[in-house]
Amino acid sequence: MSQYVYQSLSGEKLTKPEFTKYIEKKVAKTISQFDLINRDDVVTVAVSGGKDSLVLLHILSKFQKKHGFKLNAILIDEGIEGYRNKTIPKAQRVCDDNDVELHIYSYKDNFGQPLDNIVKDGFHPCSVCGVFRRKLLNKHARELKSTKLATGHNLDDEAQAILMNQLKHNLELSARMGPITGLQQDKLFVPRIKPLYMIAEKEVMIYAFLHDLTDDFTECPYVNESFRKDVQEMLNNIEDKHPGAKQGLVKSFLDNLPMLRDKYRSKRSIQTCNECGEPCIGESCNACKMQQKITK
Repeated sequence: MSQYVYQSLSGEKLTKPEFTKYIEKKVAKTISQFDLINRDDVVTVAVSGGKDSLVLLHILSKFQKKHGFKLNAILIDEGIEGYRNKTIPKAQRVCDDNDVELHIYSYKDNFGQPLDNIVKDGFHPCSVCGVFRRKLLNKHARELKSTKLATGHNLDDEAQAILMNQLKHNLELSARMGPITGLQQDKLFVPRIKPLYMIAEKEVMIYAFLHDLTDDFTECPYVNESFRKDVQEMLNNIEDKHPGAKQGLVKSFLDNLPMLRDKYRSKRSIQTCNECGEPCIGESCNACKMQQKITK
């Protein structure tokens, strides 16, 4: 007798093969609906060794064999003792299993010291990490001649970001979001895509477990210090009482996204950083500004 592993919002009970097909079909639909990947693309997956990026890598590897686009992976080693050193071997294993080349870059090599040392000087970990990570991913994806940079952001991640920006009245940041991010195209920016955009976090977790991608769902030790954690807990409580609320929030956001982008698209022009030559708004990029603060 077949064992059910998941029940969808519609009430349908799915076995492992049915659930696998259900998830991969949703990812394929997202890619097609938002034109995320084409046959001649070079797609770089930003992997961390966590469930989201490993599931993304696994699914895109299956699609790549069928559709012919090129695939590789980047991992950013922030230097978080007891966490990142455990996830790197997982990322390497899944990359090896799927014949995907993995490129690793570290904060220490690029910015002089690991995140753990920076935090000891009083800097908020998430503020530093977000700025440094974005710079390294874009820079090295461009060096690999990538045409798309795929991240493992799922439905829960997007719902949290939407609500965070609303609560902080940061609609310009929301205008850059969506299944493919950014307001303007530029040769120095590798377009970022989110193929897991409509996949709930619990669905990602089940897929990762069923396909032996990871059995450890430990989060970054700094996550409890973030505003996102509070929003995550609030949304989870709402979803428990009102299933489908997160999906409704994201779909409503997508309806309004074209209007947001029209409002903010022409407000700023892309320049290059005077310090490092990377794309930015203004004379210096946020990463160089942050590095100067840390150095001082």
